[in-house]
Amino acid sequence: MKTQRHAAILRLVRSRQIHSQEELRGLLRTEKIDVTQATLSRDVHELQLVKATGPDGESYYALPLDGGVLRPHLEQLLTTLLVSVDNVGNLLVVRTPAGSANALASALDRHGWDDVVGTVAGDDTILMVTRSEAACLVLAERIRRMARLEG
Repeated sequence: MKTQRHAAILRLVRSRQIHSQEELRGLLRTEKIDVTQATLSRDVHELQLVKATGPDGESYYALPLDGGVLRPHLEQLLTTLLVSVDNVGNLLVVRTPAGSANALASALDRHGWDDVVGTVAGDDTILMVTRSEAACLVLAERIRRMARLEG
């Protein structure tokens, strides 16, 4: 039962922002998993969930990276690391400060856009291959909007 409960907790935390243990308890109940507050607190501790702050300033439960380092949200990385976005055909070229491309590329990959076929990172440049030119234009605009850059 504990393994199933932990799997459900991890799935829920990955799929949405959960702001409190009570909210998490309610979501577990909808999946027919009844858990006490004490057990849920223990589960949160055992799973090493951390409280993160989203772009909106609200805190929520998140999964840490290996070594306990939290993965920042894509929006946070884009507002900090994005220098420019240019597209040619179905290729999107994303520029970052020196040494930052891998971190941003990893976050872009984790975002899981269906129209992205692949992402390759260098030192300060990321190449994203999309399924079509139209998809590339939409993705470029989405990234600019998330980074709060003007067109």
